[in-house]
Amino acid sequence: MKVRKNASARNAAPVLVLLAALTGAAATAAHAAVPEAQVNRLGNDLTPVGAERAGEGDIPEWTGGLSSVPSNVDYQPGEHLKDPFPSDPVRYTVTGANAAEYADILTAGQRAMLDLYDTYKLNVYQTRRTCAYPENVYQATKRNAAVGELVGGGNGVSKAIMGFPFPIPNNAYEIVWNHTLRYRSFKLTRQFAAAPMTPSGDYTLLKVQDEAIFWWSDPSKGSAEELNNNSIFYIANTIEPARAAGNVILVHEAINAAVRPRQAWQYSPGTRRVRRAPNIAFDNPGVNTDGLSTADSFDGYNGSLERYDWTVKGKSPRLIAANAYATLNSSYEEFLTPRHVNQDRVRYELHRVWEIEANLRPETRHVYARRTLYLDEDSWQITGSALYDGRGEIWRVQEIQQAQAYQVPLCGYNAQIDYDLQASRYLAAGLQNEEPPVNFFADELDGDRYTPSAIRRMGAR
Repeated sequence: MKVRKNASARNAAPVLVLLAALTGAAATAAHAAVPEAQVNRLGNDLTPVGAERAGEGDIPEWTGGLSSVPSNVDYQPGEHLKDPFPSDPVRYTVTGANAAEYADILTAGQRAMLDLYDTYKLNVYQTRRTCAYPENVYQATKRNAAVGELVGGGNGVSKAIMGFPFPIPNNAYEIVWNHTLRYRSFKLTRQFAAAPMTPSGDYTLLKVQDEAIFWWSDPSKGSAEELNNNSIFYIANTIEPARAAGNVILVHEAINAAVRPRQAWQYSPGTRRVRRAPNIAFDNPGVNTDGLSTADSFDGYNGSLERYDWTVKGKSPRLIAANAYATLNSSYEEFLTPRHVNQDRVRYELHRVWEIEANLRPETRHVYARRTLYLDEDSWQITGSALYDGRGEIWRVQEIQQAQAYQVPLCGYNAQIDYDLQASRYLAAGLQNEEPPVNFFADELDGDRYTPSAIRRMGAR
């Protein structure tokens, strides 16, 4: 039986309050109020976070996602997530040879990869809408829909708290803020690996221990105004290889960058000094990326929105790397292959995604003149992007693989792959395959720890 490949593409969804505002307007006004009737759609025809509940073609109805450990999974705390769908077969495979047949459900980056590499393919599985979040996140998100405001010309958020600030968005800025402030727990620790690959497939694995306090998700707070303009406190400590060990970065991310930009510090074991690090922003090379990614490309996009004009291109079905449990349970040797990751270990599904375009403002500079971002409607997470150089050609392609952390619950990411098409190289980062499981309940973390003197002590051990 031939699988239906595509649901009808649409340039906009009924989620929108005003289509005109979404497709062209800048975030000059503080807030375009969401009518009560629209707010009450959350949890009804819209999911509690603002996605369309109804199915469409190969995309099923959202029925609550995986909000606890599935009955068919033998999961114990402290273990890696196990695949709830191990028997799902591949429904069809997209290759360079048949890409034209599937053009309307491919992202610009996927089309570029299929054109460049004859070994690149996308194995497509049954769509499983597994994303789910705690009930208090849903409650906060509904409140946010009525009170959340954009401030600072789109560079900040006020009045909202916890959850997603703009589940019924009025413009592209609000959609990007949904990604930036999405629920990732309150306090988190993890260890991840990064592999900057050479064209031949050689790499030196870097390992990092990082931790974060997501102040936005502090359950004791009632609005953004109580957070002292703090969104995230973040520390990343490189522990391998020996030549890089002891490099530590500290970031204080703001909720309103127009009032106070990101603050960052870096400890270098070579100098044994902590220095301010304003270069951990925008198009400066990302830490531990070997120049294959920019600082603001971590997590798909992070930081101030000020250098681009952001617009919504629409929402339509696209293939994304979802329910990526096979990636998580692969060895590095198996997963990290020349030219691109092992595509037989990546699960693709058809999901409705928002397409956002960012065009560099004439008065600013950045190595990327244009960015196209794709955000899954069920998680508001950036799942892929195409990054263009000054000539208008795709330079880099990002793929962010997401999976439901059903024990929390939250929809998180397992790996971020940055492909440099011009250098024929890629960076695989955020890898947890052979690392200890993420601790989403790191209650021991204290805000007083996130200081320059603390990271000096950490790096000097």
